[in-house]
Amino acid sequence: MSATTKISVNSLSDLKNTTDDALPNYLTSLRFRQSHSKTDVRLALGFSAVAIAGTLFYFDWKHGWDVTKPYTLPAVIAYFVLNTVFTAWVYLVEGGSVFEGEGKSGRIKISSSVKKHIPIYNLSVTFQPTPYSSNPPQTIKIRAPFTRWFSSDGYFIAKPFQQWLASEIPVVGAADPSKVVEEIGRGNQSEAERVLNVGSGNVLEVLEQLKRGAGVSGVEAAGGRRRKN
Repeated sequence: MSATTKISVNSLSDLKNTTDDALPNYLTSLRFRQSHSKTDVRLALGFSAVAIAGTLFYFDWKHGWDVTKPYTLPAVIAYFVLNTVFTAWVYLVEGGSVFEGEGKSGRIKISSSVKKHIPIYNLSVTFQPTPYSSNPPQTIKIRAPFTRWFSSDGYFIAKPFQQWLASEIPVVGAADPSKVVEEIGRGNQSEAERVLNVGSGNVLEVLEQLKRGAGVSGVEAAGGRRRKN
């Protein structure tokens, strides 16, 4: 989904998918080279399963059941094995991966997730700054409300999202120092924590903040306090 497309702020999947699309676009603009090896494996598994099903259908239609009967059971088994491996690959290996690549400032791997009914964007980030010989890989977990970069009418606002990434992830900040804003980093973590702690009774209140445009101008905490400007 394009980051310039208007979405429904009531749809958590649209919020996540639009943000997921914007993240690699931003990193590649900073000359991070994205690795597509895991995607290639997933596509190979998917196409192989489809090819088996399609080939079996063609020969059955062309030559009839008597000719294709000996090949049907092995083909069905191979199809289900490939689909099982495909599912395991998506959930266990890729695990919500949004971006994996390398730039002048270091390597980076990012996975995203959301919790049901909670409009918070969660990232698990593994990075290794250059030089690699003296900087071991590190993993951090960051999160922020979608209200920070979505307008009240459902449009994605790139700058606050990019500032959040650059301020929270060292190798991104090193690649784009102009986007690093000190107060967006750890100082706003408490805001995300307060929104994360909302109960089922006020989840709708958080979504209402999205519709009122609270994100780009500031979001109310769960306890009803407003962030000071």
